[in-house]
Amino acid sequence: MKHGVAKIKVLLVDDSAVMRQVLADVLTRDPGIEVMAAVPDPIFAMRRMEAAWPDVIVLDVEMPRMDGISFLRKLMTERPTPVVMCSTLTEKGAETTLQALAAGAIEVVTKPRVGLKEFLHEEAAHLIEVVKSAARARPDRLGAARGRRPAKPAPAPVSTAMSHTTDRVVAIGTSTGGTQALEVVLSDLTRVVPGIVIVQHMPEKFTQAFANRLDSLCDIEVREARNGDRVIPGCALIAPGGHHMLLNRSGAHYHVEVKDGPLINRHRPSVDVLFRSVAKHAGANALGIIMTGMGDDGAEGLLEMHQAGARTVAQDEQSCIVYGMPKEAIRRGGVDLQLPLDAISQEIIHYATH
Repeated sequence: MKHGVAKIKVLLVDDSAVMRQVLADVLTRDPGIEVMAAVPDPIFAMRRMEAAWPDVIVLDVEMPRMDGISFLRKLMTERPTPVVMCSTLTEKGAETTLQALAAGAIEVVTKPRVGLKEFLHEEAAHLIEVVKSAARARPDRLGAARGRRPAKPAPAPVSTAMSHTTDRVVAIGTSTGGTQALEVVLSDLTRVVPGIVIVQHMPEKFTQAFANRLDSLCDIEVREARNGDRVIPGCALIAPGGHHMLLNRSGAHYHVEVKDGPLINRHRPSVDVLFRSVAKHAGANALGIIMTGMGDDGAEGLLEMHQAGARTVAQDEQSCIVYGMPKEAIRRGGVDLQLPLDAISQEIIHYATH
């Protein structure tokens, strides 16, 4: 580490002493990270934070005295701080963790119930990357975007013809901060918008709960994609965690292919995989949108969409929680337009009606 560069101060909050030790061992492997404390619950955390404030908090969900979500909401109200949620990979854990993401958590890391040695070996680099990305994140930006949102328009009627076919498609790719950003965008859409296909970097088992949550908040239908699903107006399909999703076309109709495959840009699902398939099968009849997230997944695919004649949009730096993926897409020359988060839904509606 360069002389004079401050270490990232991390506070670990988990009621399991073994997990606190595992997480501390992983994070302190990186010379740029300092675990300032590891405590068993939020009450201890608040006492520790009176003396020094962390750059990042790694937070368990279920703990005694105060649960992680209550603590997170308190933090985001009083002093927004980057929080990485640590949750077990279960359907119940997914529902709870999605509440945490909606409340402002930056990212979710799945922790094992068993196999801690394998976790140390396989997930160390990912956990370090997530914490470093979280340290650069701006959780206060999400609240600002929500505060500026225009009044939600009334749902428009959907004709029978529109519910059965479409010749256009909207493709969205996002990662860190994307669960909250997608809620902002999708909840402002009416059912006249073209079919939407989405890759959000998220672990297996979490995408179903995420899609269900969005569906309960939106006028459009939102669901986890299944292999062969039609892409129709007023419906958003979210790639399932652990699988790639591609767009295909049969005659006048689009459908998705959900398949296994290797990690692409360290991800499965990968935004690049989706965007490249959209470039190939939809060409100029597509709108591509890349939003908040770390890394460069989607940058090359969005460039291919741009070269195929699609309209391409990147979320702007000021509204991104992490300005990694949009920045790289812009650098490669694949972006037509930069927009703040609260203007992206109107761009989709404009695309649908012009």
